[in-house]
Amino acid sequence: MAAEPSGLAPIRSHIESLIGQRVHVRANPGRRKIVECEGTLEQIYPNHFVIRLDESQQNRRVSYSYADILMDAVQLTPIDALSPSSD
Repeated sequence: MAAEPSGLAPIRSHIESLIGQRVHVRANPGRRKIVECEGTLEQIYPNHFVIRLDESQQNRRVSYSYADILMDAVQLTPIDALSPSSD
């Protein structure tokens, strides 16, 4: 069995800590197209993770691989980190 690249282990553990939290997703599927949406990190698997998008009319899920994050094709930001602090 091949060894896992060292860059994926910290990414996987960070995403595992976000399970159940709302996240802002910024994805670059190619051809100068940027998709931004919000959803809940629902499940993680050995090679990918699933996000349930917040769309009122349909239950839509998208999945991304950990390598997508490593290659900066996908960026996840917890919603709590986006809101300004009320100090």
